[in-house]
Amino acid sequence: MLLIIFYEERNFMGRHYECMSDCADMSSYMSRCHSCRVESGCFMVYDRPNYMGNQYFFRRGEYADCMSMMGWRDWIRSCRMIPMYRGSYRMRIYERENFGGQMYEMMDDCDSIMDRYRMSDCMSCHVMDGHWLMYEQPHYRGRMMYMRPGEYRSFREMGYGGMRFTSMRRIMDSWY
Repeated sequence: MLLIIFYEERNFMGRHYECMSDCADMSSYMSRCHSCRVESGCFMVYDRPNYMGNQYFFRRGEYADCMSMMGWRDWIRSCRMIPMYRGSYRMRIYERENFGGQMYEMMDDCDSIMDRYRMSDCMSCHVMDGHWLMYEQPHYRGRMMYMRPGEYRSFREMGYGGMRFTSMRRIMDSWY
């Protein structure tokens, strides 16, 4: 059973909400969220309802002051459970939107697409197997985006027009 507990105040104080699945809008459960505890599993949290806005990855552990840690002015508004996955990992990244330009197939983590592939930008991808995190900066830093199996034709149309994804990491079962 995957479980994350959200608290209205820092340091696990105030009202709380226990979540074991996706939650598109937490506002009906609590007015704000400033700390959380992941009892088991991995989750993506978002600063806007319906899995929109800035994203942050949480795995098992305690997060006593989420807002300071993430640098957000707002609070967590929605969360998505990341299912445990134990198969192979495979993703194709593309230089241009709609799967155009250079294409590379990845089966493991990549700390810099520029260093590995001489590719300066990734604007679309196709996740065939596994769950991935894409990062704005090399070496798994900066803002991130959760990618589950599917086709992603345009990061710009998804609301990530100002971001460039330059490193990718598999979400492994050992993180749970």
